[in-house]
Amino acid sequence: MKTELIQSLTQTFEGHAQQTDSGIEYWLARDLQHLLGYAKWDNFVSVVSKAMTACEVSGHKASDHFADVGKTIQMPKGATKEVPDIMLTRYACYLIAQNGNPRKQEIAFAQTYFAIQTRRAELIEQRLLEAERVSARKKLSVTEKELSDVIFEQTGGDQNFALIRSKGDQALFNKNTQAMKAQWKVPDNRPLADFAPTIILKAKDFATEITIFNAREHGMKSEAAISNEHVTNNQAVRNTLLERGIRPESLPPAEDVKKVERRLASEEKKSLKNPDALSAEE
Repeated sequence: MKTELIQSLTQTFEGHAQQTDSGIEYWLARDLQHLLGYAKWDNFVSVVSKAMTACEVSGHKASDHFADVGKTIQMPKGATKEVPDIMLTRYACYLIAQNGNPRKQEIAFAQTYFAIQTRRAELIEQRLLEAERVSARKKLSVTEKELSDVIFEQTGGDQNFALIRSKGDQALFNKNTQAMKAQWKVPDNRPLADFAPTIILKAKDFATEITIFNAREHGMKSEAAISNEHVTNNQAVRNTLLERGIRPESLPPAEDVKKVERRLASEEKKSLKNPDALSAEE
């Protein structure tokens, strides 16, 4: 997500924020519906309902964060109509975003925006990038597990999976795994991927996905065949990166992904520990 879009979305969310007489920030659901990319009110109400349940499960009263109100809208020929609306706290907006469609770009933004409770677009972008890297690392782990399973299913053993993965690294980096771990100062007991930047995680994942597809599609029955396929795919991905001016072995290491994951979880926990409520009780 580009910085310009982040700033635009931030300003849009802030522009729709209102305050109660006691100074508590809130949004109206009818406004939030469109901010989060929902064309139909009924579809959005379904998400709100899930968010209210999540609120109760988290130990907070839903009535403190979701307050039914009315809203007057303009109709044709100057007529007006009273429609139901809901007053939402920042915490309620966060829960709605968490229960929304993750494929919507507006939802992806809102999840981070409300979770970290900040107006700084640069910080939101940084957190989104960190979350994207954590997600890419988890995705690669799942894909590599699937490749291991495919090797076992089609060859009867997976004892050489680590070797096949290492050959893939050699093809992608033009250096073996140990050489890259030494270059990036990765501890011996940690995977190289835990210190790889997002572009490399996605490159490795793409090459592995192709290997899985072709291994199944062509019924490869030997580890040698699957290994050769994996090397070919990593070489192809490497060539694509080189054509775009990206040399994998020249990229600097990224921060330990485990530290990033713990930091994101800690920041979210802190921001949600004491959410503001619409009532004066909390």
